[in-house]
Amino acid sequence: MWKCRHLLRVLVLTVLAATPAYAQTSNILPHAAAAATSTTGCEQLASVTLQNAVVTLAHAYPAGEVGSPPPGRRVSVPAFCRVAVTAKPTPDSDIKIEVWLPETKAWNGKLLGVDNGGFSGAINATALGAALAKGYAAVGTDTGHTGDQMDFGVGHPEKIVDWAYRSVHEMTRIAKTIVENANGRPPSKSYFSGCSTGGHQALSEAQRYPADYDGIVAGDPGNNRINLIYGFLWSWLATHDTDGTPTLPSSKLPALAKAAVAACDRNDGLEDGIISDPRRCAFDPAVLTCRGAETDACLTPRQVEAAKKVYAGAKTRSGQQLYPGWAPGSEAGWGTYITNPKEPVRIGLFRSWVFQNSSWDPRSFDWDKDVATVNAAYPYLSAMSTDYAAFKARGGKLIMYTGLADPVTSPFDTIAYYESVAKAMGGLDATRSFYRFFPAPGMGHCGGGTGPNTFDALAALEAWTEKDTPPDSMPATHATNGVVDRSRPLCAYPAVATYRGSGSVDDAANFSCVAR
Repeated sequence: MWKCRHLLRVLVLTVLAATPAYAQTSNILPHAAAAATSTTGCEQLASVTLQNAVVTLAHAYPAGEVGSPPPGRRVSVPAFCRVAVTAKPTPDSDIKIEVWLPETKAWNGKLLGVDNGGFSGAINATALGAALAKGYAAVGTDTGHTGDQMDFGVGHPEKIVDWAYRSVHEMTRIAKTIVENANGRPPSKSYFSGCSTGGHQALSEAQRYPADYDGIVAGDPGNNRINLIYGFLWSWLATHDTDGTPTLPSSKLPALAKAAVAACDRNDGLEDGIISDPRRCAFDPAVLTCRGAETDACLTPRQVEAAKKVYAGAKTRSGQQLYPGWAPGSEAGWGTYITNPKEPVRIGLFRSWVFQNSSWDPRSFDWDKDVATVNAAYPYLSAMSTDYAAFKARGGKLIMYTGLADPVTSPFDTIAYYESVAKAMGGLDATRSFYRFFPAPGMGHCGGGTGPNTFDALAALEAWTEKDTPPDSMPATHATNGVVDRSRPLCAYPAVATYRGSGSVDDAANFSCVAR
């Protein structure tokens, strides 16, 4: 299937650049040469009839490499069929979708939906390629727009709905039809795996469209989306002067992170550079107060207060918690979303979508009245339902994880959300029967950090879904310069990795998952 004649590599680039979906994807660069111009089983998929959607490209490519431009990594892939689709579930919608199909003999029989980051309007070609290399039929979407800023929603309310939840459902529905037409049978199992906004997408799918996927991985989810943006606004205001100059400069963050870890590292009985449970960390940044001349190793009283506000999290004027603060141990990563930006991250929610005022001043935000206005305007922007009854009833399985040193989505919020689901679904044991949560001590946002941060949640999900083997733990590793220097189990909440008392603290064999 997908037989190809070899042409010059430049022809591939020319063909791709001419296709309608190309602008929404990363470069696809087969390393040898390219695809046939003759009609094959792949090309015949161009005639598949879809509801509110049309196939714009069906073309076969030989084995090669795909991926995003630098700094994205490239992935070697087998020969595959690329099907591009434009979906218009509403007149204002323009959702680009890509389905990548391995040859029938290489297909593992399953479908994998891949994710997006931020408010990204780009198809995740690297994730598609990685899925294809493992034998999956894979599907991704641009969520209905281009770019990562929020201007796409101005005057286009349906495009906001597409980003919020509809596009991922549309891509899934369409992919299943394409896969069945290509192979004569539907996928035996359908999975979705995503982190950050992808984690938001994952939880949204389980809540809103419980029949879409048999198994879902949700990493570091930004599902409490509106309140997360309140958190960004609050923290930016706390760390910047009225003219936008940082009160708490990023050069101070390494010292703040070091002090937080030093204060709470031993809470679990081990000195390993990791805060195992930031909820048990009572760190006061005042310990860094400058005693003489100010340096990057100390904080001025004003900077101490700024850090305390970041740890405290966003609140209404009346004291209601809107979003929890960022965890001790996450400070080294505050630069990207808190201290470095010249204005609050995702200010477009307020400036463009709600108040529609290009000169809107973030310091004018009313932490009572404006909160009510924003919440009323976009009640569907988050995915905070605790009702997973339909997903559970059809046998769905869900694995969620989060870095406990995540500087982007607060782990306190993710933990609180899981506990609220457990309460709504009949208790922790009932929830663990279909939905398990794996906190990752020391890990940052979707990876990074000092703790073990590389693990295969999808493999654990497949074993659970297909072999009824629920994961009590997942092996995780940490590497420096490509060399693994630490391993440890990630434990299903509320169990934690507990040292057995002997052997290296960097060896997973010396830890057990113990409920606390």
